[in-house]
Amino acid sequence: MLSLALAVAANPEPIHWIDLGLKPYLFELGSFQLRWYSLAYLAGILLGYWHLGKMIKAPGAPMAQRHLDDLFFYCTLGIILGGRLGYATFYSPELWSNPLELLKLWNGGMSFHGGLVGTVVAMGWVAWRGGLSFLRVIDYVAVVVPFGMLFGRLANFINGELWGRVAESPIAWAMIFPGAGPYARHPSQLYQAGLEGLLMMLVMLWLFWRTKARWRPGLLGATFATGLGLARFVAEYFREPDAQLSEFAVRTGLSMGQWLTIPLVVVGVVFLVRALVRPPLGVGKQG
Repeated sequence: MLSLALAVAANPEPIHWIDLGLKPYLFELGSFQLRWYSLAYLAGILLGYWHLGKMIKAPGAPMAQRHLDDLFFYCTLGIILGGRLGYATFYSPELWSNPLELLKLWNGGMSFHGGLVGTVVAMGWVAWRGGLSFLRVIDYVAVVVPFGMLFGRLANFINGELWGRVAESPIAWAMIFPGAGPYARHPSQLYQAGLEGLLMMLVMLWLFWRTKARWRPGLLGATFATGLGLARFVAEYFREPDAQLSEFAVRTGLSMGQWLTIPLVVVGVVFLVRALVRPPLGVGKQG
């Protein structure tokens, strides 16, 4: 990102993404490429697993290490399957008619909302098998999800994909992306990395470690759902809708991503109020 900052400072004209010297892979061996997007998923999952390990050692944890190990496996599965199936359902329905293309994860195409559903199903399965509080499992996992959001959006930027709308007024950081025409656009991937990733990460970590939020079942998960939904809704104003859904966005006034955040925010607000009006768990009490 240093090259981006230097480019903005030195040149008030639109930045050409290609001049930043970015490439979608770390290295390649023959036909194999270790892509940044794959590394982003891996880094988010591993960092989340490590931090959850620290969280369950704090007083009041609703799970033990064995449950965390199960979560690591099933949530990874839920992210991948849910993300891909969600993308096919909401953004590229033609994939359902070609199962072989649906399986080609390396070609890209993952939906956050699909991954979220897959993760919730995985958490429900682990909670049911282990006799855990489903709501409190969600609370703990919600704290670490922004790690993956941050890395994933940065990988989108490095790939030069999912770019923003054309900048209607001059901005120093507007960029011309390959395949996006000659017009300078918002680097919306970085906006999302900041809002959905960094900002939500700071909020969730502060709530867990500096407040008593974890003693109110549902509060952390509800805060995440509400905050992420609002962040995504705002960021979508700067993001170019998927080509196959541009007409849908014009017709309805909102992008598919914005429509999908509305139920997320509604559910988040309902559980936020529920968590605040109910008495907190006793200090040191397992739930």
